[in-house]
Amino acid sequence: MDQKYRDVEQFLPAAPVCIQNGFDIGKNTVDLGFKIEFHKVAIVIKCEAGHPAVVAVASRDARPDTAQKEQIAGFTGKGIGPNGLGSLVYVIRHVTKILRWAGLWYLRFMRYQSLPADLYKKNRANFMAQMKPRSIAAFFSNDIYPTSADGTLPFKQASDILWLTGVDQEDTVLVLFPDAHNANDREILFTLETNEELAIWEGAKLDKAQATAATGIANIQWTTAFDRTFHRLMAEADALYLNDNPHSRARNIVETRTDRENAALRANYPNYEFERSAPILYGLRAIKSQEEVDQMQRACDITKAGFERVLQFVKPGVMEYEIEAEFMHEFLRRGSRGFAYTPIIGSGFNACVLHYIENSAECKAGDVILMDVGAEYGNYAADMTRCVPVSGKFTDRQRAVYNAVLSVMRGAMNLLKPGVSLHDYHVQVGELMTKELLDLGLITADEVADQNPAWPAYKKYFMHGTSHFIGLDVHDVGHWHEPIQAGHVFTVEPGVYIREENLGIRLENDILITEDGYVDLMTHIPLEADEIEAMMAG
Repeated sequence: MDQKYRDVEQFLPAAPVCIQNGFDIGKNTVDLGFKIEFHKVAIVIKCEAGHPAVVAVASRDARPDTAQKEQIAGFTGKGIGPNGLGSLVYVIRHVTKILRWAGLWYLRFMRYQSLPADLYKKNRANFMAQMKPRSIAAFFSNDIYPTSADGTLPFKQASDILWLTGVDQEDTVLVLFPDAHNANDREILFTLETNEELAIWEGAKLDKAQATAATGIANIQWTTAFDRTFHRLMAEADALYLNDNPHSRARNIVETRTDRENAALRANYPNYEFERSAPILYGLRAIKSQEEVDQMQRACDITKAGFERVLQFVKPGVMEYEIEAEFMHEFLRRGSRGFAYTPIIGSGFNACVLHYIENSAECKAGDVILMDVGAEYGNYAADMTRCVPVSGKFTDRQRAVYNAVLSVMRGAMNLLKPGVSLHDYHVQVGELMTKELLDLGLITADEVADQNPAWPAYKKYFMHGTSHFIGLDVHDVGHWHEPIQAGHVFTVEPGVYIREENLGIRLENDILITEDGYVDLMTHIPLEADEIEAMMAG
């Protein structure tokens, strides 16, 4: 989408009403401006002198074809009607024409736009194509985890079954059996049976027709039928694919439902061959579809709105948790369910604690605040880090460190491309950081000459990795030992932490790898030191 149409906040702040993927109406009876961003088009409508009109329509395709450009040009500048704010229905009707052309033919009030069933059908087909003959795969939703008394944590769906089905609901099981004799048994979804009492107390769950519409799976059964149906299918099978979580950073001490069900299946079918689903999923989930990229872009857009709100809020004396609250307010009002991960809001020395999450200190004049935050949208994550001066201006030293980190960030982005080894990439980023630390006077040439290759000199001030996969999970799955591919999405997040100066600077954007380079999903979020200062002053 053209940068000039990416933001329409110059019209009015958004009101808390959302249609699909972002429909914001400003609360002003004189000048109405709102924005609709969908997969293919962005539409800007403005009301002047009581006559709403479409003033801008921009394609979100990187290279729209001639026919698309002509259709877009035909919509731009169209008047809606003479009745102004009293006839918003005319606006909706006209916008619906554009959305119908774009292949998005309906408007429906909802928190976020779900991805299409065809995507999940494709995901399942790609997984099944890598299964061994006469094998079954089973995937389970997460449990709702207890706290104490009758309390529970909010439900968070297991990412693998979500990627395969789109079902964001507990007590769900997916069974895939591509070689089943009966074609109706090749994909089966088991869901919690909804009923009137459940609808009254918690809200209705998916019925069978809704589950089919959402997933593209024809055979929907209630979860209570799982054991009986699965036992029948195992009579035809030779092997069973079980899922697990081999993520290198996972430290699970609590048994998950997948762990529990895997143990039961191994006990019930000890003479079968067992295979692992995770290696297949790591390869597939790491390559993002356009629909997934669109969800992630929306998460980045919401993160941008939160950051710009915070830039107007920060001043000496505010508490770190107040900044956290400003982000949360903006995220929620834009259709996000909140933070994609526990936010880090660290001022002064706290910025040097890599996983500082207390967010409890006062922001003092002269300090820099490190903010590692990201919104989720439709279960997909954004992951951004920005650093801002509490007083609105960086000192010369702070700016020098900030610009050094920014230089490494930009150099690192240019290194990420298809075919590159992630190991080699991190070595090269270390070399970029070494140069900057030498220029800052933080390390010496002698220290570099005598450094331990296993722990180079730059690690004293930059001790973490530069990039990780991101998607449904903040630290998403992917094969670290395989070359980078187009469709991967990575964070780029170098940092310098000078504990003796109470100064920590980290900068982070999310980038999509393409065949010929990358697309920065956060290129529209303020990053330059001058830009940060100007927005804080404004």
